[in-house]
Amino acid sequence: MLRDITLGQYYQTESVIHRLDPRVKLVGTILYIISLFIFNHVYGYVAAALFLAVLIRLSGVPFRYMIKGMKAIVFLLLLTVTFNLFLTPGEVLVQFWKLTITKEGLRIAVLMAVRLTFLIIGSSLMTLTTTPNNLTDGMEKLMGPLKKVRVPVHEIAMMMSIALRFIPILMEETDKIMKAQIARGADFESGNLIKKAKAMVPLLVPLFISAFRRANDLAMAMEARCYQGGEGRTKMKPLQYRKRDYAAYGVLGCYIVILVVVSQIGMAV
Repeated sequence: MLRDITLGQYYQTESVIHRLDPRVKLVGTILYIISLFIFNHVYGYVAAALFLAVLIRLSGVPFRYMIKGMKAIVFLLLLTVTFNLFLTPGEVLVQFWKLTITKEGLRIAVLMAVRLTFLIIGSSLMTLTTTPNNLTDGMEKLMGPLKKVRVPVHEIAMMMSIALRFIPILMEETDKIMKAQIARGADFESGNLIKKAKAMVPLLVPLFISAFRRANDLAMAMEARCYQGGEGRTKMKPLQYRKRDYAAYGVLGCYIVILVVVSQIGMAV
């Protein structure tokens, strides 16, 4: 399951989405995530699903490769659905022992599960179609105005880029440690939740040691190359908007307008 995590990985291929400016993809991802939480009608979810399906098609990333990243958040989805399903007051549908399922709880649970699914897939689409270097440059450009109030924009963008880059590395390291522990007789599958949690303790210690070692090596490499932060640094490939980027902003604006109209129609029905 660890190898199924797609967040933070880059999928190499040629597509319209890959060629877009990273700033467009960052703004689009933020607006798409916000749009998932501003409507509560089924028509809004249909519009968001169609928009996401078109983007996935244009990205050239196989849908199977993208959907397998959902395996990593199955527990989070189940936890969210369970809490909303049983703890939301309203019209009772099913009641057994001390557990009650209400009409409102069922509706909120389904909508929240759909929101989380779209959120993870939309975020993964950005990282799968954008290299970490471009992502860093895009974040630094977007946060450029904050430099006037002495915000360390370059350092923040660099930290976020390193964090994204470390996700697949740490997942691969975790997978190797788990296989080594299993070869020595460790059992991570059997038992209840508490036993599984205790079985993870021997895994966490070498993982933390490996993570700190990698962080120290990276810091020494940056220091050896005289890295001094963002002040006075130049770009080998400075970002420039092209016609396709302005067209993408136009499409994004149309999506927001359509979403608002569809939501209003859904509320009126």
